[in-house]
Amino acid sequence: MHKYMRAIGFSKIENKKKLQELLTDVIMNSDKRSMTMNQEYTLVGEFCKDFAAGLGVSVCGEFDDEDKFVYEYYFPYLKGTGITSYEDVSVERHADKDSYAGVCDDIKVGISLIFFLKNRIPYIKAQATGKLPIRGTSLTLSALCTSASILMPIQKDEEQVQRVKQASINRNTLMAAARKGDEDAIETLTLEDMDMYTAISKRIPKEDIFSLVDTYFMPYGVECDQYSVLGEITAMRLTRNQITGEEIFILTICCNELTFDVCVNIIDLFGEPQIGRRFKGVIWLQGQINFPEGSEL
Repeated sequence: MHKYMRAIGFSKIENKKKLQELLTDVIMNSDKRSMTMNQEYTLVGEFCKDFAAGLGVSVCGEFDDEDKFVYEYYFPYLKGTGITSYEDVSVERHADKDSYAGVCDDIKVGISLIFFLKNRIPYIKAQATGKLPIRGTSLTLSALCTSASILMPIQKDEEQVQRVKQASINRNTLMAAARKGDEDAIETLTLEDMDMYTAISKRIPKEDIFSLVDTYFMPYGVECDQYSVLGEITAMRLTRNQITGEEIFILTICCNELTFDVCVNIIDLFGEPQIGRRFKGVIWLQGQINFPEGSEL
């Protein structure tokens, strides 16, 4: 079973028979169906069904010569809210199946964000009709989590908040210049990182690491779309899986100036989430490319 099914409330699916019954229900009673022809003139399809507000399972595959749907793979999903980034996104197909990974170079994070592409059908259609690349897209990220904890916030006064905001703006400006090859910007960023390392090294023997580090976004493990994150909770809601009755927290977090939604099963969350507190966990990052109106996808 997919590791992150428990994040949307399916922690007690015992065997493959139960899983197959669930996937059959998704196909037969789907809330959304998407189909298109790919470059090999094969009709591919996707069936999605919500089991809670904004949470569900998607089953993907293709249709054979007799118009019978052939299941290939499935994945749990969380529908994200808002816009996470306006940077351009590149997409690559996975080697083992007809799924796709997206890559977004957002200067706010400092690394290439790699995510699992949820809305593959519009992308396949654009690819088959020769409309790529499409400019003016935006990206909505969301994430699933199977183990997380809640941390208290770092206390700051108004002056400190403003100083952090200004430092972030300055760093983003330098990052943008460095990406264009500005040697002075590269040198300044290097010196800033060295100064930060020195300052933290002096304080770390006497202070807790999470009182020094307010937020982070780091790759985790060997899979490229999993990350270890620490971010501030800016919104939250509690929902319930309609089939299992398990409760799921959907938290909107701000992490390294990226804002996205994360869902976690209440049994996998240590601590009580509240707006202003911090979320710490390992996430599976998903993304939806928002194609502009008029692209006819």
